[in-house]
Amino acid sequence: MQLGTRWSSGQEPPAAVPATLRPQIAAVDRALPADDLGQPRPRWTLTFLEGRPIAELDTGVIVELLASGTVIVRHDDEDEFA
Repeated sequence: MQLGTRWSSGQEPPAAVPATLRPQIAAVDRALPADDLGQPRPRWTLTFLEGRPIAELDTGVIVELLASGTVIVRHDDEDEFA
């Protein structure tokens, strides 16, 4: 059994986050607009589905490792099989 974890966007991901996801997570973090009002950064949640890691940001952005070994970035309202 693998447990997930949470961390704030822009922070170094915890050691539990696989290296395969880290470049895309960092790219998403860089693309987020700056918040001049001082609101908290959205948080990532790492989970595992069928042994594969999935990182989801509170905004609905998902970074996941497919069974093929490809890492994709999508939004939770997109059809993952399109």
